[in-house]
Amino acid sequence: MENNYNKIRELTEAEQYSDALSMVDSLINEFPKDDMLWYLKGNVFKKQEQWQQAIDSYTQAISINPKNPATTMRRICIDILNFYDKTLYNV
Repeated sequence: MENNYNKIRELTEAEQYSDALSMVDSLINEFPKDDMLWYLKGNVFKKQEQWQQAIDSYTQAISINPKNPATTMRRICIDILNFYDKTLYNV
């Protein structure tokens, strides 16, 4: 399975997001309780700034394994969404 994880990471880093999502979704259909697949799916969405989908994927990973690194990534996504800079508003 480690080879699959690495391939998904490579596709994500190469910005081949549709290929990465296709691969991870196919593997999730086969192994729905694999928390690392859900984490990697969240990473693909995060790279595309699809925050809600990333949070949902990370949440699924956490529900399977609370010690998954998705815990940190989910919090980061929420922090990004909650950030606002008053200087960016027109006054």
